[in-house]
Amino acid sequence: MISVVLADDQALVRAGFRALLDAEPDIRVVGEAADGVQAVTLVRATRPDVVLMDIRMPGVDGLEATRRIAADPACADTRVVILTTFELDEYVFEALRTGASGFLVKDTEPVELLRGVRAVANGDALLSPSVTRRVIGEFAGAAAGRRPEPPRELGQLTDREREVMALVAEGLSNDEIAARLVISPATAKTHVSRTMIKLGARDRAQLVVYAYEAGLIRPGWLGQP
Repeated sequence: MISVVLADDQALVRAGFRALLDAEPDIRVVGEAADGVQAVTLVRATRPDVVLMDIRMPGVDGLEATRRIAADPACADTRVVILTTFELDEYVFEALRTGASGFLVKDTEPVELLRGVRAVANGDALLSPSVTRRVIGEFAGAAAGRRPEPPRELGQLTDREREVMALVAEGLSNDEIAARLVISPATAKTHVSRTMIKLGARDRAQLVVYAYEAGLIRPGWLGQP
């Protein structure tokens, strides 16, 4: 059973998500929060698999709440999905940096929301290739002219692992990485897993962040085929 906490200051929004999620046999909403403080407290008390977190809430916002949840060892198994009204919300990339496993726009089709919750609960990042490119592209455009500071842990990676990390940042699945590099899907999965372990990344979403900060993703890369 996948347990979910809803964090949004709009009661109507929470009610809609609850009705959708609770109708599924394998998903159960275990609590609702109207602001970031309530969200963090509730997550620590219930240890849900997934948190659907709005960014713009009163007091402590979703960004800070996500940071607190990701930094709490007791919440290590909880994955945060950011809910936003706009796909290119200026805070989305920062949310990924602080530990979110992906994001959804609030008008996402119900079937996509359910698929996303299940994917994140299973450890996948909720970042489609097109959305990944747009998020990173927006961040890169805003940071043009600023030289990214590579994470020190990058030196632990092999050349192949760096290559795999860049492909993850493009939004490629393990099967697609395998096809691109002419290796088996199992080998691709192993490279991704080892890269995450070496960098201390919670999931694939944070590999996207590392890839940008390491300079593997550059302003202008969106024009590449």
